[in-house]
Amino acid sequence: MYIIMLGAPGAGKGTQADILSQEMNLPHIASGDLFRQALEERTGVGLLAKSYMDKGELVPDEVAIKMILERINQPDCAAGCLFDGFPRTLHQAEVLDKAFREQGKTIDKAIYIEVPNGELVKRLSGRWLCRTCQIPYHIINSPPKTPGKCDKCDGELYQRSDDKEKTIKERLSIFFTQTIPILDYYKKQNKLIKVNGNLGIQEVARAIISALKVPMSP
Repeated sequence: MYIIMLGAPGAGKGTQADILSQEMNLPHIASGDLFRQALEERTGVGLLAKSYMDKGELVPDEVAIKMILERINQPDCAAGCLFDGFPRTLHQAEVLDKAFREQGKTIDKAIYIEVPNGELVKRLSGRWLCRTCQIPYHIINSPPKTPGKCDKCDGELYQRSDDKEKTIKERLSIFFTQTIPILDYYKKQNKLIKVNGNLGIQEVARAIISALKVPMSP
């Protein structure tokens, strides 16, 4: 199965993609990780993306799609994969579908993890990272034993600039503006699954697995 994970920043789509990856034995393809890897390894598409970035231009959707297609053409994706962070716009969804059709593939389902705006802001604004080892903490859900210090390496904890409340609200506004058309797009194809993300991690996972009609490990 080829499955797309959709959700606002803080909705937990990466966490759920990790769980699904293990349950369904499918690769978890996070677009951000894929992009960084292509740049580090200086692959053909990575160098192409870098040529745009060096000029201060946005990387075109077609280049991002090419990067995705290179990845899914690897043997471990023969039975499917989980997309995390892609597509981000309606145009990307349309281009991805076109590329898939040319390869005889199709997106099976798009899972949208719904979380209220207030909860998203609370989740994101409470996130802190260790400056040394980058382990994440949350002031409410998973606080450090010593305030401001990492449990593992005693490094200083800091908050990213994009995790400040004002920036978070701007990010969420952009996300919902871009995402609503994508939800409509997959809904018209009868591929959209909406899941309540305002639950515990395992409860959300069970809801997704149930909706996909896939047996879940004990």
